[in-house]
Amino acid sequence: MESIPAPDCHFLNAAQGWLELGNAAEARLEWRGVSETHQSHPEVIETLWRIQAAEKEWDEALLTAQRLVDHSPGSPSGWIHQSYTLHELRRTQDAHDKLVRVAKRFDTISTIPYNLACYQCQLGDLDAARNWLERAMKIQGRDSIREMALTDADLKPLWPELRNL
Repeated sequence: MESIPAPDCHFLNAAQGWLELGNAAEARLEWRGVSETHQSHPEVIETLWRIQAAEKEWDEALLTAQRLVDHSPGSPSGWIHQSYTLHELRRTQDAHDKLVRVAKRFDTISTIPYNLACYQCQLGDLDAARNWLERAMKIQGRDSIREMALTDADLKPLWPELRNL
């Protein structure tokens, strides 16, 4: 991937730093400093998505995630962000359908089966949710996924059995 030259890389780093500090408004101000020339760079697009997600601007975030998928279809982040955004827009079936299409392509990324478990759980298919969660555990480790799942409201119907793992 092409690197982003100064001063745009400085604006991008500052935006990412503000996001890490939990200040999406300042992140957006820094992000706006990135020149138009580099606004189609995948890292710049992803940072914009993170800003929009932090501000819960889901309609805009969906467009940004779709743009990231278009620019970098070989990267899992765009697909993950797109499905997450659809879920936040209460389009969980769409979120599932988009993400399941690329699950095999990115079979070493635990976020994909984990998110699919969340979507299936919310759609009422607990057996499918269990299967996806098991896949995530095989990739990232049982304890790590279990700990995360026990704080994830999307997986609340599975909490009793997760506590017993």
